[in-house]
Amino acid sequence: MPTEKALARARKDKREGKSASTQAGEFVREEIDRIREGKHGARSAAQAIAIGLSQARRAGIDVPAKKGAVAKKSSRKKPVAGKAAKATSARRSRATTNALKREGTTAVTKAALARHARQAAGERTAAERSASAKKAARTKGAAGRKAAAKKAARTRKAGSRAAGATRATRTRTMRARGR
Repeated sequence: MPTEKALARARKDKREGKSASTQAGEFVREEIDRIREGKHGARSAAQAIAIGLSQARRAGIDVPAKKGAVAKKSSRKKPVAGKAAKATSARRSRATTNALKREGTTAVTKAALARHARQAAGERTAAERSASAKKAARTKGAAGRKAAAKKAARTRKAGSRAAGATRATRTRTMRARGR
């Protein structure tokens, strides 16, 4: 069950014109936090993400169903939580929770999530990745772009940072000699 904080953050994302997957990301983030806290586990990063996306769909976010060969042809869009949606029985809910409690928490370590992100990015075409980045830049805003640029500068490879420092030192030395 998503918390009110996650719902509020998702609503804020929607107001700002961000994509459905960004809105659903709030639910995924919350699910990852729950697993890290040890409330239950997950078999893989993909499972943790799937649980979060499922909660997002139930909360009424228009997250599209998975495309391609992985998705079942018979799969249909589940009804949004409300009068039409049938509540899960207590017995089934308990069984699901107990099964998740038997799983570990290593599925949501930084390394596991990074591995999953690289794999997911590798399955997309360059054009899809480019379009996604362009849309992100449009909806991020000035402050968000600045923060992203700072983060990118911090996370560059150590080798290139060392080369940059060497170049800067050489430049300072050359300028000092010229004076």
